[in-house]
This record gives sequence, structure tokens and C-alpha cells, in this order.
Amino acid sequence: MDINFNKNEDHNKLLLSDLKRKLSKIKLGGGQKRIEKLHSQGKMTARERIDYLFDAKTKSIEIGAFTGEGMYEEHGGCPSGGVVIKIGYIKGKQCMVVANDATVKAGAWFPITGKKNLRAQEIAMENRLPIIYLVDSAGVYLPLQDEIFPDKEHFGRIFRNNAKMSSMGITQIAAVMGSCVAGGAYLPIMSDEALIVDKTGSIFLAGSYLVKAAIGETIDNETLGGATTHCEISGVTDYKSKDDKDALDTIKNIIDKIGDYEKAGYSRVTPKMPKEKQEEIYGILPKLRTDQYDMMEIIKRLVDDSEFEEYKAGYGQSIITGYARIDGWAVGIIANQRKVVKTKKGEMQFGGVIYSDSADKATRFIANCNQKKIPLVFLQDVTGFMVGSKSEHGGIIKDGAKMVNAVSNSVVPKFTIVVGNSYGAGNYAMCGKAYDPRLIAAWPSAELAVMGGAQAAKVLLQIETASLKKKGEEITKEKEQELFGKIKSRYDAQISPYYAAARLWTDAIIDPLDTRKWISMGIEAADHAPIEKPFNLGVIQV
Repeated sequence: MDINFNKNEDHNKLLLSDLKRKLSKIKLGGGQKRIEKLHSQGKMTARERIDYLFDAKTKSIEIGAFTGEGMYEEHGGCPSGGVVIKIGYIKGKQCMVVANDATVKAGAWFPITGKKNLRAQEIAMENRLPIIYLVDSAGVYLPLQDEIFPDKEHFGRIFRNNAKMSSMGITQIAAVMGSCVAGGAYLPIMSDEALIVDKTGSIFLAGSYLVKAAIGETIDNETLGGATTHCEISGVTDYKSKDDKDALDTIKNIIDKIGDYEKAGYSRVTPKMPKEKQEEIYGILPKLRTDQYDMMEIIKRLVDDSEFEEYKAGYGQSIITGYARIDGWAVGIIANQRKVVKTKKGEMQFGGVIYSDSADKATRFIANCNQKKIPLVFLQDVTGFMVGSKSEHGGIIKDGAKMVNAVSNSVVPKFTIVVGNSYGAGNYAMCGKAYDPRLIAAWPSAELAVMGGAQAAKVLLQIETASLKKKGEEITKEKEQELFGKIKSRYDAQISPYYAAARLWTDAIIDPLDTRKWISMGIEAADHAPIEKPFNLGVIQV
């Protein structure tokens, strides 16, 4: 091992340590005092409920743990978007669970909460996964109601999705374990089966205070919409549970009886661990995002037995394409090569840049994987498409458009891991969030932006200085350096993987060693949903 390996390893392990520290804080939700208050009411926290529901000692993945990070500070923050979402196993069946976190503003919905809930439903619909809602929410966070109430991707879309999933035959179970008010009251009733916990669960369109104000009726919340009311009088709910654990046990029993699903039929054999040491990823991945490295060395540490069948190895070398297995599942891998390579024509191709020939190769490979029903895995470390007269005259826009077309129209499931850079149109061509990856996760080393921090800061500095000069201000060398520092600092904060994860541009920030688990559980989920339409590129420029 050389000195650079050791420096890289130290840097990436520090990033990982920071990730774990931040996750530990997020898992406290609204804080220890609010957790204790919840326990004093005889209730479990959202995370405790999910842990109890999932089979012991089985794998799970969390969607959107960093949702809302650094947002809504003027409102006291919104850790994890006030809702915990995980994919795991209940009675051996893979399921999606959505649990309101009542320690965060009593489980109230912020705008980002709505976006996160919709993402959970999107994943469940794409993969036909059973979905369980653990409801404990005060409803829409009123100070921000205008940002969550009426639009297409706002709160109401949740119930539209309930109806759509029901028509698709996707199992939905809701347990009301706390408040369930106003429009939110429709969610459990639009599910297949609804449970309610006695004395702590309640469902009503308007609480007792609003009922008094609206129609003058005096009534308490328990009589208005408690478990006895809805299980024995209104018939709104199907099961009355004595406490949280009783409700969760009932859900386990229901899930246990669900029949098998029709499989998509993706190839899986007995899994093998990589021959190469996975931990060496920390030393291979460079400290600086501008440094070169061999992406093939990363691939060898992610795939079964470190075996990779490379497709068109000598052509379009700035993108690596080929077949492998991850945890037994067959995959087609498309990865940005991050080292400078020399082509057979004697030309140099720079790492992380997509050239015409590499875009052409990737397009062909995507078509092959669709023909063979092989899921696609994208490993992003991309700075964008090659620019300049030679590239323009060679048709880089045309070849880039072909690749984007193939990614857009691919019918096999796609999974994206942002290893390093994810800049500009390269993000799109390598299956960024806008191109419907079933799951998209980032390593702590990731950066997502239109362009790198230094380049963007220089462009923004030119605009800023030109504006100040028009106003008659003199821009000294010192003033210019000060402006550059401020602009770069602001931009660097925005390209952080945490900034992206807070806004759900990625589903998670993960330890590189968890990559195999994410892809494996993702393909297992996708195997619930057979492909329903053929692959068709449509009209492309050849």
C-alpha cells in the first residue's frame, strides 16, 4: 500500500465516521425528552415500532434518513422529515413501512414530509411491495400549509396513490397508533385493512375543539373518534388493539397469510463475496474529487467473486460496461472510468468525462441488458460530456441524446450509486433521480451539482464582479479573493451529499460497504413487478 492509499483511507473513514455521527443524532428524532414523553403515554417511537415489526436479525434499508436536514430551522427543524421509512422483512416477506415520528412536531407534515411519503409510495408502486402505514400524526403543519396542500405532488396525492395501489392489488395496511386527523383520516380507510390502538389512537375529520366551534356540539375526542367508536359503531376500522405491540402483532399475522407474488424472473444464483477486500475501497477512492483512479478496482470489490465480464473493453473507455453478479443477482454495470486512458487512435480520454464513443457504447449495452432482462447498476463519478469543437463536430450532442434516450426508455430496473462527482448532464445520462432509478444512494464522497465548486465559483465571481463594477465599485485583488471565498463556500455547501439527501435527490447516504445490500434488496423488490412493456428507443439520431 502506498502513502496515497493511506491518506485516502483516513479521509474516507473520517467521512464515514461523520455519517454515522449524524445518523445517530437523526435517530433521536425530536430529542430524548420527547421520546420519554411518548414512552410515558405507553407508546413506542416510530423506529421502535418498525424494529418490532421486522423479523429479527434480518437486513433492512432506510429511505430518506437525512430528509429535511438543515431545512426549516426557523420552525425548529424537521429531523428525517418527521417520518421514518424502511424496507425490510415481515414474516419473511419484503415490505415497505412508513411510520410517522410523533416526537417531531407531533408527527405533523412539512412540505418535505409529503415528498418523502410520495417517494415511499412510488417505490411500493414500482415494485408492487406491500406497504404498511403506522399513523401517528397531527396532520399538515399549518404555518407551511400553502406548500403542501393543493398541488399535484402535495398531500392529496397520497390518497390518490392509495386508490391506485388498491386497484393494482398492492397490499396496504394502516395502524392508527396516535392522532389521525382531518384529510389524513382518509389514509387508513383507503388502505385494505385498518387497525386502531385503544385509548391512544383516534380518527376524525375535525377534533372536539373544532366541532364545538363549527357546530356547537360538546364531545370528547375518545367518544368522537376513538377505537371503540370506530370498531363498534362506525365500522371505520377493522381491528381494535390494546397497545402498540398488539397492533404490530396483528399486522405480522395478516402479512403472514399473504400469498406468493408473480416474479419478474431476474437471474439469481448462490451469492459469493468479492475476492478482493471490500474495505480497500476506502483507500482506492481519492481524497480529492479531481484526482484519478481506476473504477475497475472499485467494481472488483462490489461484485461476486470479483468477476466482471467487460463489454467493448477497448472502445469508449471513459465508460466501463459489463456483466457481473451482486449478492447472486445478475446485473449490467455502467460506470464512469476515472483514470486517463489512451485510445487505439492514440487519443487521450480524461477520467469522468463522457465521450461520443463511450455514450454510443453505453447505449448499446443498455439495449442488450433490456433484451436479456438484466437489471442495470450505474456507478456515477462523472464530470459531464466532452466539450470543444472536435466533440461538437463529432456529434457529442447526438450521441449523448442516444444514451439519455436509452436510460429513459429502459424497462429493466435501474439502480444508481453516486460514488463521486455527479455533474451536469452527466447526472442525467448516468441515471440521476430524474430518470427513475428504483433506488439511488450516494457515498459520503459524493458531490451533486451543475458543475464542480471551483469552476462554478469562478463563473459566479465573474457575474458578481461585473455587477459590482456597473454600480461603480472598485474590485481590488483582495476584494475579488474575498468574494470568491464566499461564493465557493456557499456553492460547496450545496454540492454536499447531505444537501442532496435532505431534498430527496438521493434516497440515502450509505457506507460503501452497504452498496451490495442496497442493490440486492432493490433487485429483490423489483422482482415483485414483472416487466409489462417492451424496450423501445423511439426516434433517435444515428
